[in-house]
Amino acid sequence: MSSKKLYMVVLVSFTLLFAGCGIVQSFLNLSRLQFKLQGVTSISVAGVQILGKRSISDLNVFEIAQITQSFFQGSMPLTFTLNLAALNPNDGTGGYQRTDAQLTSLPFRLVVDSKELIQGNIANAVSIPGTGEVENIPINLSIDLAKVIKDQGYESLLNLAMQVSGVGSGSSNVQLYARPVVSTTLGNISYPSEIKIVDATFSK
Repeated sequence: MSSKKLYMVVLVSFTLLFAGCGIVQSFLNLSRLQFKLQGVTSISVAGVQILGKRSISDLNVFEIAQITQSFFQGSMPLTFTLNLAALNPNDGTGGYQRTDAQLTSLPFRLVVDSKELIQGNIANAVSIPGTGEVENIPINLSIDLAKVIKDQGYESLLNLAMQVSGVGSGSSNVQLYARPVVSTTLGNISYPSEIKIVDATFSK
C-alpha cells in the first residue's frame, strides 16, 4: 500500500473514531434527561370535576349520586390531562456540552396504588432545549375504571381517581413507567430500560 493510501486509511479511521465518540457523547448527554409528574388538569369522573378534591367527603350529594349511577350502569370513566415535566440539564455547564433533545416517543405505563391503569405514548415529538428550563408535556388520558379494574367497589375506584387528582402534591401513589426514545444522528435510540417517574422529585 502506498504511503498516500495509508495516510487516507488512517485519516478516515480517525475521523470515524472521533465521530463515533461524538455520537456516544451526544447519547450520554441525552440520557441525562429528567422527568417528573407535575400535576393534572381537567380531571373528571363520570363527568364530575374532582380537581383539588382529595377524598369522597369533598364531593357533594349530587356529585356522588352522578358517579354512583354511572358505576352501577357498568361504567366509571376517568378523564384527565397528566402534565409531565421534562428537564434537559445539558446547558453547557458542569462539564457537559450544550445539547438540545428531541423526544420522539415515550411509551409508558400509568400505575396507581400498584395497579396498572393504562398504557400509552405521547401524541407528538417534543423538543427539549438544553437551557436547564422545564418543558411541560401534556398527556391526555381517558380510562374507564369500572372496565379496567373489575374486582373493586365504587369507593375503591373513586379513591384511585382521587389519588390521580392528587398528583403534584409530592406524596401521591402514582407512577409513570416510561422508556424514552430520543433522536440522534444515528436515528432514534431508545433508553435501555424503563425509568420510574413520580411527582416527588425529578428522575435521575
